[in-house]
Amino acid sequence: MEKNEPAIRVINACKSFQKNRPALSEIGLTIQPGECVGLLGASGSGKSTLLRSLCGLERLDGNHSEVQLWGQPLQKAGKLSAEIRQLRTHIGIIFQQFNLVGRMDVLTNVMTGLLPEMPLYRSLLGQFTPQERLKALEALHSVGLAEQAFQRASTLSGGQQQRAAIARALVQGARILLADEPVASLDPESTRRVMDLLRQLQREKGMTLVISLHNVNLARKYCDRIVALREGRLVYDGAPLGLDNQTLRDLYGTHSDELFMDQPTEAIAPFSQPSLQLMGH
Repeated sequence: MEKNEPAIRVINACKSFQKNRPALSEIGLTIQPGECVGLLGASGSGKSTLLRSLCGLERLDGNHSEVQLWGQPLQKAGKLSAEIRQLRTHIGIIFQQFNLVGRMDVLTNVMTGLLPEMPLYRSLLGQFTPQERLKALEALHSVGLAEQAFQRASTLSGGQQQRAAIARALVQGARILLADEPVASLDPESTRRVMDLLRQLQREKGMTLVISLHNVNLARKYCDRIVALREGRLVYDGAPLGLDNQTLRDLYGTHSDELFMDQPTEAIAPFSQPSLQLMGH
């Protein structure tokens, strides 16, 4: 991994699922190591498609579309790199649905984050070493779930399940954490706890965090930088407070109402204020 390279570089990202309806259109984006970037947009804006393309779960279209991690190609011209498996060991992914196995205990769910690095025979048998169990317990402790380690995952609340999913990403030693609407199904208190935890872990471990959000206030409060999409196009890239309510309405029109729904009312205190840049749309 090149030390001076951006953590993520997206070049001319294009993707279509239906003819004449691009999900992504000529997206260019550079994210530096340690940044916390919020992807914002109304439904159908392309947030999830872009996020999934960053780990190769979605293949981009076109001969000139490319995603690089630390200067190494992850995918290019619709083809995944031969090094995709190795690159993915450095990427943690958190989804809205948690993706835990309800009948398994929490500790075992967390240890599944180690499967890509395990020998095939051990991964098939689910055999974990004492050191791997300790690593998973430490991850659970860091998200406040050590006492629930041996409970069935199905007995946890939604917020606890999402924290367990974060612990699973932590055991990978992820350098990049991608979170796709991780709090969309949570109540306000669980939302605050999960967002506080993600931000804390990101800062303490120096991870690059890219988080897709449906709520502008959350993006303003927790992210260093906001990247806003509309109909597959990049329309804003800059400071959280630069995306004020009027600018949001100018960009999204009536769809801006989606981004104001269920906003927390506490004061917004962004962590930093990068320069404002409105994009053509």
